[in-house]
Amino acid sequence: MAATRGTMAEVAAAAGVSVPTVSKVLNGRADVSEATRQRVFEAVSSTGYAGRKPPSRDLTGVIDLLIEGVDSPWALEIIRGAESAAAHRGSAVVVTSSVHETFELRRWLDAVTARRSDGVIAVLPSLGGDSTAALAELRVPVVLIDPDGRADPNFATIGATNWAGGFEATNRLIELGHRRIGLIAGPTRLPAALQRLEGYAAALRRAGIAYDPELVVEAEFRITGGHEAAGKLLDLKRRPTAIFSSSDQQAAGLYEAARERDIRIPSELSVIGFDDTVLSRYLSPALTTVHQPLGEMAAEAIRLVQELAVNPGAQLGRRFELATRLVERRSAVAPAGR
Repeated sequence: MAATRGTMAEVAAAAGVSVPTVSKVLNGRADVSEATRQRVFEAVSSTGYAGRKPPSRDLTGVIDLLIEGVDSPWALEIIRGAESAAAHRGSAVVVTSSVHETFELRRWLDAVTARRSDGVIAVLPSLGGDSTAALAELRVPVVLIDPDGRADPNFATIGATNWAGGFEATNRLIELGHRRIGLIAGPTRLPAALQRLEGYAAALRRAGIAYDPELVVEAEFRITGGHEAAGKLLDLKRRPTAIFSSSDQQAAGLYEAARERDIRIPSELSVIGFDDTVLSRYLSPALTTVHQPLGEMAAEAIRLVQELAVNPGAQLGRRFELATRLVERRSAVAPAGR
């Protein structure tokens, strides 16, 4: 009978440490005590853990991009930014959707190892602990794009200033004279969505405007989610005069809900979105929105993967946040009568 190979989780349990600590030891990190290091090596031996075969130091020029779906303007901005940056640096990107019905993480990890990828960029906003541990087992650089809004000791992480973006969008509506401002929030299980909501609430507090739960509706970052949430806001007895939508896709659904009710944007309803995808420029009227530097985030991830491939551990545990900014177009104006 073939011998079984232990897992990193089994090593962690045997050594009495966390999976990230095991990963640090196996990757040669210095920030682990000698006693802990010795326990981990003993556990590796007792469990039979062999890890994944490290790739050759001769780089292949292939970088894997794992992303939650490829069917949205948001995802396309990430993919386009990654492919452009990789091509400029002489590499190519292999794109995999984690929401495809045939996707299996373990099988994908084996494929990454088999093709000797130089590294992995994971764009998984709802990344769970099991998936994080599995990615940590890879013996290639892994960069996470905004997984949970905080640094991770095993990976370099890249995000955007979501709180600041939510604050700036809401504050702009306040500056225009709006006081009854609705919010189509993203799913609050995602830290980026929660941070945008917190930025919205902070802007209201700063202006002395009471937070009204009736004016906040949570929805998925989809056109359908925005359409349904907007319907609830627009059907209120006292509907808002302005709405901050936590994504451009939600804003597109809001536009349709307003059209169905003969509510004109922006003369009767001001709207600000978030992301600044290509969709925002083709809505009518063109959408005022918060620019999230998705392409730049992807390009930075490519740079980090290539840096880590030749200098392992150089950026592990570091978090990079790229600034958002408001892009004014035609969907937000002062309320009627001001």
